[in-house]
Amino acid sequence: MKVFLVATEESGDRLGAALIRALKAKLGASVEFRGVGGYEMAAEGLPSLFRIDDLAIVGISGIAQALPMILSRIRETVRAALQERPDVLVIIDSPDFTHRVARRVRKANPAIPIVNYVSPSVWAWRPGRARAMRRYVDHVLALLPFEPKVHKELGGPPCTYVGHPLVEQIDELRPNAAEAEQRNTGTPLLLVLPGSRKNEIKRLIEPFGRAVERLAKTVWPLDIVIPTTPHLQDTVVRETAHWPLRPRIVVKREDRRAAFRRARAALAKSGTVTLELGISGVPMITAYKVSSLEAVIARRLIRVPSVILTNLVLGENAVPEFIQTDCTPEKLSAALAPLLRNSPERQKQLIALARLDGLMEIGTAQPARRAADIVEQVASKSRLPA
Repeated sequence: MKVFLVATEESGDRLGAALIRALKAKLGASVEFRGVGGYEMAAEGLPSLFRIDDLAIVGISGIAQALPMILSRIRETVRAALQERPDVLVIIDSPDFTHRVARRVRKANPAIPIVNYVSPSVWAWRPGRARAMRRYVDHVLALLPFEPKVHKELGGPPCTYVGHPLVEQIDELRPNAAEAEQRNTGTPLLLVLPGSRKNEIKRLIEPFGRAVERLAKTVWPLDIVIPTTPHLQDTVVRETAHWPLRPRIVVKREDRRAAFRRARAALAKSGTVTLELGISGVPMITAYKVSSLEAVIARRLIRVPSVILTNLVLGENAVPEFIQTDCTPEKLSAALAPLLRNSPERQKQLIALARLDGLMEIGTAQPARRAADIVEQVASKSRLPA
């Protein structure tokens, strides 16, 4: 069986690598892989067409500047997929790139089945995309438990909740007895998570730093930890050099996980990390800022009561969010302070976060294995004799 995968971001690369491992465990030497991926997929044996680093672009202005390169990479990927004639094409997240690939492949060769791993946020904005996807996607693998119902209501493709990869990392994310004791009684550890891209960090690091400075005047001592990635370490070091209370910057996976297990609370950029914190049982507040133009567009398009994944899964706004003009040091520090002590605000959020176990099938879901089963089923149909 030949599988062609397309993942252009780090998160998609991790999903793709786990899917490759699950397919190899299931099918052994009878499966081979081609396509586009990052370092983790390469480590599993995927020879990527090109490096995906240059495609990590955020914001309207950034995309506009890189558009010729992006379009060239899309054409290159489509050509390769058509030449390989895979039994199944798996597009992973990054819909602005991967869905363009999928549409062109479907038009050129309708016989190639297409699986979309990670549903676009049709529940948040542009819901018409769900129905449009039926023309070029045969099955959607959802990471969030409410997405199959949304696709059904919107007329989208068949959609199955396979589980979020975080549910398989519980032992890494949740504290043991000693860590739980330290989390609750030791020096408060505050996680500061300003984003995974340079422009996010540059927008949020200033209000986050000033919020921490204000907080440290009322909560002392305070242990500040900023988990980041190796390629962003220099940026974070540079941007926090002027902070009166210098943070510990951690880049290794084991150090990041250890910080999550010991954290008393977190100040985070809205995004997937809020789900990571929620599963870890870390009370948090979230914030985000974009350019004025992007904010105007977002206000017209977004149709959900919260942009926080944890809130959407819970079905309630349990996690406070501070967007655009609300993202101020004063508001952030005031909302964070109660979460660092045994307050009603902290207890209320902890009770809400505990509901994630049932909603996300933590302890029973096997995301990569479920995804591999569906990919194999979809591919098998394409290999039946006409």
